[in-house]
Amino acid sequence: MALPADNTPWPPLEWAEHYKRMALDDAWYAGDRRRLARIYGHHTPPAERRFKLWGRRSQEHHHRRDHRLHVPLPGDIASTSADLLFAEMPAIKVSDQATQERLDDVLDRGRMQQTLLGAAEQAAALSGVFLRTTWDQSLADYPLITVMQPDSAFPEFRFGMLRAVNFWRELSGGRDGVVRRHIERHESGRIVHALYQGTADNIGRTVPLTEHPETAELADSLGADGQSITTGIRELTASYVPNMLPNRLHRGAPVGRSDYAAPLHDLFDSLDMTWTSWMRDIRLARGRLIVPDGYLRNDGPGNGATFDEDAEIYAALKIPPTEAGGTITLAQFGIRVAEHQATCEAIVRQAAQSAGYSAQSFGLDGSGQPITATESDSRDQRSMVTRSKKAGYWRHGLAEQLYVQQMLDVSLFGQRIKPERPQVEFGTGVAESLQSTATTLDLLNRAGAVSAHTKVKILHPEWDDTAIQAEAAAILAETGAAAPDPVGTFPM
Repeated sequence: MALPADNTPWPPLEWAEHYKRMALDDAWYAGDRRRLARIYGHHTPPAERRFKLWGRRSQEHHHRRDHRLHVPLPGDIASTSADLLFAEMPAIKVSDQATQERLDDVLDRGRMQQTLLGAAEQAAALSGVFLRTTWDQSLADYPLITVMQPDSAFPEFRFGMLRAVNFWRELSGGRDGVVRRHIERHESGRIVHALYQGTADNIGRTVPLTEHPETAELADSLGADGQSITTGIRELTASYVPNMLPNRLHRGAPVGRSDYAAPLHDLFDSLDMTWTSWMRDIRLARGRLIVPDGYLRNDGPGNGATFDEDAEIYAALKIPPTEAGGTITLAQFGIRVAEHQATCEAIVRQAAQSAGYSAQSFGLDGSGQPITATESDSRDQRSMVTRSKKAGYWRHGLAEQLYVQQMLDVSLFGQRIKPERPQVEFGTGVAESLQSTATTLDLLNRAGAVSAHTKVKILHPEWDDTAIQAEAAAILAETGAAAPDPVGTFPM
């Protein structure tokens, strides 16, 4: 697929099914009730709508409040996935010292950890994301790594490898059904830009970039062909990071699958239905008084009648004491707390397991007592396995674009560094307590199986070798375990 041909359907037919799935996952991830109602109202067969909470017609048009509630479990699943991967920034290392210093500076100023946290959360919900390397010399003195959404991209794969990709966005200012789209194509050695004017379901025709203010400035940076920007490098300035493979619905396509692709949509709908029922029980269980008409106070013509529940004295009524309706009756319904809670927990547990996580990651199976890192790792084993699998996908995509970033840093910003594909290493993902670490070091020390240098490195993994050596030397000197100075102590 090169640039889209004029007057072709939009989105391209080969990606229409993928986009439809992403739209459903996006509605659950966003947690917007109106979007969920619109998705299920328009895309669900009428025979199935009555079995789904969000497929039912809202009662707002009857002047009644819509009491349907949404539990943000889909968002929690995506957030948990991102936290497991990037709550602790992975170690990114190259062999050249000058390159490492520049890389550390760019990662810090570019807020890479925040970028990766957001990207990983969106990837978990929408099946994957694209990492794109770009630049704006008026904004930053280094290339920028940004995140592109999968539902705004048309990738081209060959043998499972990304060969090129078209990113698109709708521009503002459309009138009378006219839609303008900016297409940004990344391929080996260049980036192509094009502006199309069409409709909601047709790409339309190509128009000059200068016809819209958001793309007009790109025209000045285009090459001799008036369409592309040469990058000067062979590598692609975009990488695809799948959330998880394979895609069970499209086994032949190297497109990732969402954490919701078990599928979990029915479980999400059932959880919302159970939560709505629980809140309905609470709403209906509010104490209500049933009183005779004679207890009501007339508020005047057209204003109806009210009952003063704080009144202590009522005028005598002409009702025999034994006659029904002569007394105030309290209506109080029960709340099925245990049943609703057990159902909600069972649904959350099943959804977490199907998405590849342990129940403990979502606050279940916890007694509230402190536990060791080993116990936490054991309970979170399923989450840790899923984390390790996802880290493998992220390691390659991130390393590719960090390498591209270094090469563009040399060619565009004049940096004198040696571009090198970095090693991306994820940590254990388990924050071990200081007490547990101290116990481990004490046992190793008693066995004589660890040096002072290694003990300091285990205690402070974030320190560099210089700091570790200085601390180890200080410990040996204070404990008297350092070797004596053969010159300073030898008698003359």
